[in-house]
Amino acid sequence: MERKRIALVAHDARKGDLITWIGAHIQFLAGHAFWATGTTGARVKGAQPELDVTPLKSGPLGGDQQIGAMIAEGRIDMLIFFVDPMTAQPHDVDVKALTRLATLYNIPMACNEATADMLVASPLFSNGYTPRPTDFRGYEGRVL
Repeated sequence: MERKRIALVAHDARKGDLITWIGAHIQFLAGHAFWATGTTGARVKGAQPELDVTPLKSGPLGGDQQIGAMIAEGRIDMLIFFVDPMTAQPHDVDVKALTRLATLYNIPMACNEATADMLVASPLFSNGYTPRPTDFRGYEGRVL
């Protein structure tokens, strides 16, 4: 099995849901490498100490941007981001940028449990998958 590099992010109201989801899918997730925004990473490490989790800065303090940079550098294979759609986030612009980068660089992204379930249950998750690179021709000089 190919070791995936997975980013984990969860808004405050969804951190518990992400921890529960990870516990329910530990058989799929064990053996992969994880990077997570600050508090999310600390909670994942506390709940699943056997996972290889690297905590970054808290989202509002730049953690979302750290993950975005890793996506742009090709160092993240998948983003699992449990979003709270009912609460305005003080760093919404960073959240939007992270979503845009995942889309632009064509990496799988789950924003809820249903999509995350489908990603890890897919044969592509365990049998290897390399996203088709994004064609950036034509982007030069454009305001994105």
